[in-house]
Amino acid sequence: MGQVYGVPVQVWDQGGRPARFVWQGRLYVVQQILEHWVTLRSDFTAGRARRPPARTFWRVRVGAGAESGVYELRHDSATDDWLLARVDD
Repeated sequence: MGQVYGVPVQVWDQGGRPARFVWQGRLYVVQQILEHWVTLRSDFTAGRARRPPARTFWRVRVGAGAESGVYELRHDSATDDWLLARVDD
């Protein structure tokens, strides 16, 4: 089980995939994409956009060895905001 955060983070991506992010003043470098999924925003109404806004989730492993961890990042296509959604224990 992990901790849920839902806090804004600054993310740098490569080809649409998160490559690194900053959380609490520390830089995390993505070593591996573990999972990736997309959900449509539930507040979408037809006519407001050409296609429904989505939230894209990325479960990533950062660091190496004892310094590694699993983090879940969320990108909102409507706002272009990134959040740290969860940190796994």
